[in-house]
Amino acid sequence: MTITRYNGHLTDKMPQTFSTMLDRFFNETVNNRRQLADFTPSVDAFETENQYEFQVSLPGLGKEDISIDFQEGKLTIAGERKFNKEEENANKKYHLLETQYGSFSRAFYLPDNVNPAQIDAQFANGILHVVVPKDEQKVKKHQIQIK
Repeated sequence: MTITRYNGHLTDKMPQTFSTMLDRFFNETVNNRRQLADFTPSVDAFETENQYEFQVSLPGLGKEDISIDFQEGKLTIAGERKFNKEEENANKKYHLLETQYGSFSRAFYLPDNVNPAQIDAQFANGILHVVVPKDEQKVKKHQIQIK
């Protein structure tokens, strides 16, 4: 018996034609293979009065799988989510493989009012939380007196 994904419609289960059945088989197979090479983690980015914050969803990774770099105003979060080769060779027959694997890199350009020396990163429960503080010297508004 094959495990199939249910999308909420009974008609999804039964193909109308043999061609439709083949299309569904090959589309799902190709899409699953594609996911072994592509991985784009979801990111929530927001700004407060004193900092920029990034929350990156990285389930199944450890902090040793992630690198964070800040250079020339660009924050780069990169890493790799590896498919366990031991599981691949354990005589398992996958029916669905929706988890994404592979290398990833997400980059964000930040304004020049940040303090790169104070960037902080915490990783817990599959969420990477990066805080980029604003540089108070650059944030303050100065009124210039005309002489």
